Amino acid sequence: MKKRLGSPLLWALVQAFVAAGFYFSLGLVAERAQGATWLVYLAATVFFVLTAASYVEGASLHQERGGVTIIARYAFNELVSFIAGWAIMLDYLILIALTAFTLSNYAAVFWSPLGEGGVQFALAALVIALVAAINVRGVDPERFRRFFVVALLDLGVQVLVLVVGLIVLLDPQVIAHPVGFGSGSVDVADFAFAFPLAVVAFTALDASSGFAGQVAVSRGGLRKLQGARLASLAVAYVGLALVASSTIGGPAGPDTRTDAPLLGVVAAVDQDGLRELLRVIVGASATLVLFTACVGSMLGLSRLGYALAVNRQIPSAVGRLHPRFRTPTVVIVLGAVLALALVLPGDTEFLAAIYAFGALLAFTLVHCSVLVLRRKEPDRDRPFRIPFNVRGLPVPALIGAVVSVLAFAAVLALHESARLVGPTWMLLGLALYVAYRRGTQKSLTRRFTVPEGSLTREKGPTAQYGSILVPVFGNALDDDIMQTAGRLAAEEGPDEEEQGAQIEAIWVFVLPMSVPIDGRLPESELKHARSALARAKAVGEEYDGVEVSSFTVRSRSAGQAIVREARRRGVEAIVMPAEEPSLTRGGVLLGGKEGLRSTYVGDTTRYVINKAPCRVILTAPPDTTQRRARERPGEPPPSGDPVRSRLRRRADAQAAKRLRH
Repeated sequence: MKKRLGSPLLWALVQAFVAAGFYFSLGLVAERAQGATWLVYLAATVFFVLTAASYVEGASLHQERGGVTIIARYAFNELVSFIAGWAIMLDYLILIALTAFTLSNYAAVFWSPLGEGGVQFALAALVIALVAAINVRGVDPERFRRFFVVALLDLGVQVLVLVVGLIVLLDPQVIAHPVGFGSGSVDVADFAFAFPLAVVAFTALDASSGFAGQVAVSRGGLRKLQGARLASLAVAYVGLALVASSTIGGPAGPDTRTDAPLLGVVAAVDQDGLRELLRVIVGASATLVLFTACVGSMLGLSRLGYALAVNRQIPSAVGRLHPRFRTPTVVIVLGAVLALALVLPGDTEFLAAIYAFGALLAFTLVHCSVLVLRRKEPDRDRPFRIPFNVRGLPVPALIGAVVSVLAFAAVLALHESARLVGPTWMLLGLALYVAYRRGTQKSLTRRFTVPEGSLTREKGPTAQYGSILVPVFGNALDDDIMQTAGRLAAEEGPDEEEQGAQIEAIWVFVLPMSVPIDGRLPESELKHARSALARAKAVGEEYDGVEVSSFTVRSRSAGQAIVREARRRGVEAIVMPAEEPSLTRGGVLLGGKEGLRSTYVGDTTRYVINKAPCRVILTAPPDTTQRRARERPGEPPPSGDPVRSRLRRRADAQAAKRLRH
C-alpha cells in the first residue's frame, strides 16, 4: 500500500476527512443544487486538486509542522501566518462539532433515539469528550494504522454503494439535463451557494501538511499520494454525487435527509433486503469514519495550537504541554468546550457556512503564498513542484487563488451566518494577537519562538530559552551576563536568523521613599542608564537570531521590579549576577548578614529567587579583589571578536574612570 499511496498515513487522514465531509455536506448541497449536485462536487474535485498541489509544494518547501501557518510565514510575515492559523483553528472547532453531531444521526440506524433531542446531544458530547481524552493521551503510531484501516474499509463501502447505485438508481437524464433535473431549475446563485459547502472537508489538507518533516515520503511518493487522493476522492465526489443527484425528488432522496444524506440515497433503493443491508453497512461505516475524522480534527487543532504557542502567536500558557504525554492539554480542553458549544444549535448549514469562510480564507493564503515563494525563494529545493508553469509561476496555484477569492466572496454574499460570525472571529483573534504582542513588546510581523521545553513544567540542565530577562547594573559584569543570556537564547540550526530569540534588558531606578516615584530623575543617571542599556544591546545582539529590547522601570526595590516585569512579560528565565552579600558586621539591624543560611547572596538576589515566576540563572557572586584587578586601567584587552573587544575596552575604561573618582 505504501508503494501505491506514497504514504498510507497521509492518505488515510485526508480520506477520513473527505468521507466525513461528504456524509454531512451532501444533503446541504443537494437541497440547493438539485440535479446539478454532481456538477458542484465535480467542480469541488478540481478545486481539491489545485489546493492539494499548493499545500504539498508549500509544505515540502519548509518542512515544519503547522500547515498553512508555516507556508504563509515564509511567504509573508508572522501576522499573515496568524491570520491563516486562526481561520483554520475555527474550521477545526466546527469540524469537531459537525462530525460529532452527524455521527449521532448515522448511529440512529441502530437505535433511533440517538438521532433525536437530548439523547443526540448527549451522544455528541460523549464523542467530543472521548476524542479529547484520546488526544490528551496522544495519538500513537498504532492508532494511525487504525485510521488507515477505517478509511480503507469506508472506501470499500463507498464503492459498494456506488456500484449498487449505478445499477438501480442512476437516471441518465441527470447527466443530460442536470440543471433542469429534480423539483426545480438551478441558477448561478444556487451553484455559488452550494459550492463552498462542498469543500468543507478540505481542511484535511492542512492537517496532512502539518506532518511535514515528521512523515517520511519520497519525491515519487508525493506524486503517488496526489494520484491516490484524487482517485479515492472521485468515488464520492463524482460517483456517489452522481447517484445522489439521480434520487433528487424521489420519496427518500438526500433532500429529505439533510441530517444523514447518504442514508437518504440508500433509502431510494426499492429492494427491501438490499436496502436494509446497505442501511446497516452505511450507518456503521459512517459512524466509524466520522469518529476517526473527529479524532483527526482534534489532532489538527492541538498541533496548530502548539505551533501558535511555540511561535508566540498565542500565550505560551495556552500551549502548555502535559508533563507525561507531551500533548497541548489546554488547547485540547478549550477546543472540546468550544466544540460542545457549537453543537448546541444543531444546525449543520449554519456550521458548514462558517466552516467555508475559514477554509476558503486559508486556501486563498496558501495559493498566494506558493506564488510569492516562487519569486522569493526561486532556488530553494522543492521535493514537489507544481507543474504547468509560466515564467516560473505555477498556473494551477494562480487559478486556485482566483477560485478561492470568488468562492470566499460568494460565502460572504450568500451565507448570512458566515458573514456575521466569520469576520467577528477574525477580528477577535487579531485583537488578541495585537494585544499579546504589544503587551510583551514584540513585533507584529517578526517571528519569535520558544523551545518545546518552555511549554512544559520540567526543568532540564541544558534548556534553551526563547525569552530572557536580564537586569543591567552598569558595571563590568554586564558583558558576562549578556553573553550568558545570548548563548542561552541563541537558537541552533540553519534558520537562526528566523527564530528571533528575545532578551529583555532592564534597568531599575531604585528610588528611596523620600523621592516621588514619578519625579524627575537626574540627567546624569538617565545618561548612565541609556549608555549601559545600549552596550547590553550591542553585546547581546552579537549572537545570531537574538534580539535585545531595553527598557527602564522605577521602583522602591530592585528585586520587586525584576519579578514584576518577569511576570508581566512572560519570560522563560531571568539571568543575573548573584548580588554579593554585605560584609558589614553587627547583624541585620546594621545591614549585615543574618546568619549562615544567607551568607551567599544579597537581598535582591534572594528575593528574585524566592518570588520569580520562572527559572533564575545566577553567576557566582563576584570576588571583589578579582573584580578590582580586572577593572584597573592598563589591563590588556581580551582576545576574540574585534567588536566585542572594542566594546569591552571602552567599558573597562569607563569603569576604571568611575573607580578613580
